[in-house]
Amino acid sequence: MAEEAGGSHSGTQVMTSAMLKAVANPLRRRITTALIRRGHARAADLAAELEVPANTLSFHLRSLAKAGLIEEAPEHARDRRDRVWKTAEIHALELGSPEHPMEDEVAGVAFMRLIAEEHNDLIGRLMPWSLEYTQGRDPVMRGTFQQRHVRLTRAEFEQVLERIAQVFIEAEQAHDDDAPDSHHWQVDLVAADDTI
Repeated sequence: MAEEAGGSHSGTQVMTSAMLKAVANPLRRRITTALIRRGHARAADLAAELEVPANTLSFHLRSLAKAGLIEEAPEHARDRRDRVWKTAEIHALELGSPEHPMEDEVAGVAFMRLIAEEHNDLIGRLMPWSLEYTQGRDPVMRGTFQQRHVRLTRAEFEQVLERIAQVFIEAEQAHDDDAPDSHHWQVDLVAADDTI
């Protein structure tokens, strides 16, 4: 299987200790999520959206930039003094693997807890809406909950993950940012084999 940027799946990067420490902070996770959703933003806009003081937000932006998770987006700036931020061009992050062990276990566990909380929040928002959709009261597709059981070898399952990652990469690259019906979608893929 091809490795890219220190990752074990194409398009993934194994998280460095600096990355893990940066995203293990709940506010920094909210900042990166807001930047992903918006595409790019100024510190003042993020501070207003997240309801935090601008100087606090600026400190966390610098920490995320130092870790390589976000970068400046001068193409969206009004002038040279205008600082606009966007997420770094990373398709997927991986905590670690047997070939590339996690660099900071404490920060990694804290980050996994944040991901689990976000996943639980997503399910909590999805469940009430799904009743509206399945009963025909809301005809607009706003989410999905699917469960599938498959019997595959580990190698076959890794190939499935590769294909899923590639589909998302291609969709993002083909997306028109000016499309009026554009929405930010949170996609959580959770899988476990029968040994855990």
